[in-house]
Amino acid sequence: MSLPSNAPNLVTLAEGGEGALNHPSLEPILTGGGALLALLLLLWITMSFNRDR
Repeated sequence: MSLPSNAPNLVTLAEGGEGALNHPSLEPILTGGGALLALLLLLWITMSFNRDR
Protein backbone atom coordinates (compact mmCIF):
# COMPACT_ATOMS: atom_id res chain seq x y z
CA MET A 1 0.00 0.00 0.00
CA SER A 2 1.36 3.32 -1.03
CA LEU A 3 0.08 6.85 -0.79
CA PRO A 4 -0.71 7.23 -4.52
CA SER A 5 -2.93 4.14 -4.49
CA ASN A 6 -4.76 5.27 -1.32
CA ALA A 7 -5.09 8.95 -2.20
CA PRO A 8 -8.53 8.76 -3.91
CA ASN A 9 -9.98 6.88 -0.95
CA LEU A 10 -8.54 9.39 1.51
CA VAL A 11 -9.94 12.31 -0.47
CA THR A 12 -13.40 10.72 -0.52
CA LEU A 13 -13.22 10.10 3.22
CA ALA A 14 -12.07 13.68 3.91
CA GLU A 15 -14.88 15.14 1.81
CA GLY A 16 -17.47 13.15 3.73
CA GLY A 17 -18.71 11.46 0.62
CA GLU A 18 -19.84 7.94 0.11
CA GLY A 19 -18.01 5.55 2.39
CA ALA A 20 -17.55 8.03 5.22
CA LEU A 21 -17.92 6.75 8.75
CA ASN A 22 -20.87 8.98 9.71
CA HIS A 23 -23.51 6.54 10.89
CA PRO A 24 -26.86 8.13 11.77
CA SER A 25 -26.95 6.43 15.16
CA LEU A 26 -23.75 8.19 16.28
CA GLU A 27 -25.36 11.35 17.60
CA PRO A 28 -22.70 13.63 19.10
CA ILE A 29 -24.88 14.71 22.03
CA LEU A 30 -25.64 11.11 22.98
CA THR A 31 -22.03 10.03 22.62
CA GLY A 32 -20.77 12.97 24.67
CA GLY A 33 -23.49 12.55 27.27
CA GLY A 34 -22.70 8.86 27.64
CA ALA A 35 -19.01 9.59 28.04
CA LEU A 36 -19.75 12.27 30.64
CA LEU A 37 -22.02 9.91 32.56
CA ALA A 38 -19.36 7.18 32.53
CA LEU A 39 -16.69 9.60 33.79
CA LEU A 40 -18.95 10.92 36.54
CA LEU A 41 -19.68 7.34 37.61
CA LEU A 42 -15.96 6.58 37.77
CA LEU A 43 -15.39 9.77 39.77
CA TRP A 44 -18.11 8.80 42.24
CA ILE A 45 -16.63 5.29 42.66
CA THR A 46 -13.14 6.74 43.21
CA MET A 47 -14.44 9.22 45.78
CA SER A 48 -16.31 6.51 47.65
CA PHE A 49 -13.12 4.43 47.96
CA ASN A 50 -11.16 7.44 49.26
CA ARG A 51 -13.78 8.51 51.80
CA ASP A 52 -12.27 6.48 54.67
CA ARG A 53 -8.89 8.28 54.50
